[in-house]
Amino acid sequence: MSIFHDRRDELEKFEFMMGPARGRLAVSLDALTDALILIGQHGVYCTSNRNPSKPALDLETVMNEINGAKALIQSVMQELEKAREASQS
Repeated sequence: MSIFHDRRDELEKFEFMMGPARGRLAVSLDALTDALILIGQHGVYCTSNRNPSKPALDLETVMNEINGAKALIQSVMQELEKAREASQS
């Protein structure tokens, strides 16, 4: 199934509140946050052999990449907001 079907209600709500582009970005952030939560839970059981207080290196890499993707999406949302404010002025 596609994300458009799985998160239909959430997409409709955020697209109505923020517009199509920003609404979809907001739902993307939620999906990435959900993925981080799942990886964090998995990291409790899959710890690094070198340092048991840290998740396995592959999980740490995935978490860093998802956090990077979230930061990029947030920056796009901020740019869209600035552009909208500039056009209203």
